[in-house]
This record gives sequence, structure tokens and C-alpha cells, in this order.
Amino acid sequence: MKSYPKLRVARQSDDLEALLTFYRDGLGLDVLYQFEDHNGFDGLMLGSPAAPYHFEFTRARNHVAGRAPTQDNLLIFYLPAVEDWQEAVTRMEDAGFKAVPAFNTYWDERGRTFEDPDGYRIVFQNAGWNL
Repeated sequence: MKSYPKLRVARQSDDLEALLTFYRDGLGLDVLYQFEDHNGFDGLMLGSPAAPYHFEFTRARNHVAGRAPTQDNLLIFYLPAVEDWQEAVTRMEDAGFKAVPAFNTYWDERGRTFEDPDGYRIVFQNAGWNL
């Protein structure tokens, strides 16, 4: 059996608290780890212990990270069961986040796009993806 590594998606932010609300309360991820002042960085890791991926957000003291460079920086979550998809959309809306029009209208056909406080976007796609 071939094993696969865990994937960590990491990026900087200027507002870890706002991202915590978006990714924990809206996306429904668990806080896996937090740290403060590790070589001048504060950080937050979110995911699910069972998932093969997690997200790390860091804030470098005395450094401005800025916003996403475009509206087409996406993390896409394929949710083929309509009930799971609707639950994800509702959870995001209940956390106070409204869907935004996708830059690429393809994602609006069977999905909903939400923008995090840094301008990066996630898509809940009501479809399967097998390749």
C-alpha cells in the first residue's frame, strides 16, 4: 500500500483572529495547534485530525502580509451529497459570511464561493471529483 503525506497549506495573514472565525466557525475546522512568538511569528493550525490536510496561518510581527493577489485564489471542497453541501453553506452563512460571485462563473453553477478576511476564497462545490 502506498502512503501519502499530510498536506499543509500555509500562508501569512495580518489578522489571525478573523481567520479563526472564518475557518473554525464558518468552514467547521478544528483548532489543531496555536503558538505565539515563535521566532517572531504567531500561528494557528486548523483542520480535522482525520483529514489528510490542514491549514496553517501565521502572522509575522512587524510585517504586513496584505490581501490575496486575485479573486481566483481558491480552495475547493467537493461535496457530492447535497445534504453535506447545504450544511456547509448554511454553517458559513450562520457564522456571518455571505457568498460572493465567483471570478470564474463555472464555480457558481454548482457551488458557492466565500471570501476569507484576507481576500482568499473557498468554494463549496456540490459535485464529486474523481480522476
